[in-house]
Amino acid sequence: MDAVMIDVAGLTKTFGSMTALDDVSLSVPKGSVLGLLGHNGAGKTTLVSILSTLLRPSAGQVRVAGFDVTQAPLEVRRRIGLTGQYAAVDETLCGRDNLILIARLLGAARTEASARADELLEVFQLTDAAGRRAKTYSGGMRRRLDLAAGLVGRPEVIFLDEPTTGLDPVARRDLWDVVQRLVADGTTVLLTTQYLDEADFLADSITVLSKGRIIASGTADDLKSRVGRRSVNLTLGDLAGRRHTVEALRRTGLAPTHDEEGLVVTVPVMDSAQIAVVVRAADEAGAEIAGLAYCEPTLDDVYMALNHSSPAR
Repeated sequence: MDAVMIDVAGLTKTFGSMTALDDVSLSVPKGSVLGLLGHNGAGKTTLVSILSTLLRPSAGQVRVAGFDVTQAPLEVRRRIGLTGQYAAVDETLCGRDNLILIARLLGAARTEASARADELLEVFQLTDAAGRRAKTYSGGMRRRLDLAAGLVGRPEVIFLDEPTTGLDPVARRDLWDVVQRLVADGTTVLLTTQYLDEADFLADSITVLSKGRIIASGTADDLKSRVGRRSVNLTLGDLAGRRHTVEALRRTGLAPTHDEEGLVVTVPVMDSAQIAVVVRAADEAGAEIAGLAYCEPTLDDVYMALNHSSPAR
């Protein structure tokens, strides 16, 4: 079995009378990505802060890379990297010097530090800008430099706390590519994000937090099948066959609806096998079908449904 690199059991964190995390349990295998979803205030950053030893848990057990975050925080810190929501680089230094400085602080000799900086600059496509001050970098370049800084010490586990916040779509995809390369090399990633397409693309499994509690977990497909709704959208050539088509669909046990103009009939279905049922009913009704689309649920659908049904504390 794959080694578990993040192991959380019964984690609770309180701040006075406020409970930020309530009995949270999760595990992340080596070389995988856990996507952590939740609105602002759901507890995502608090969880990352505990996993990275910046906060102490109020209750529960938390182990990262095999070490307890409370009993062996230094061992945990030696094995992790952390990239927050905002780039934490020294703007007055050039990109290369930023990385060399961190390597030296981690105990690397000057030659080793320079070699590691050059290696990471190439990986993150920053070699051409290595001698420029970080304050001249674009948002995407600063993000890549920040992530490179978190990898100087070759961490086994990296925490990405909303790493693409504020980036344009091209810069976001560039960062996604970097994350995929890290995972392919065996790095374990915990990714917090409010971009559901990001979690769908990168995460091997997803955990949804609401008000400090886990309200759902599983793969993206698992969550979609549990919560989301699939549908077949029929675009008719004219209005004449709409009534007969709707009646024929209802006789099969389906529950079609149509838009205001009446040309698109939407049919909720359980799976793609029911496409044939929809087409057969429309054919029997003599409808002219101008278009047909099978629509899978998205993580946006899942997220909205979960948070709508999440009980208040």
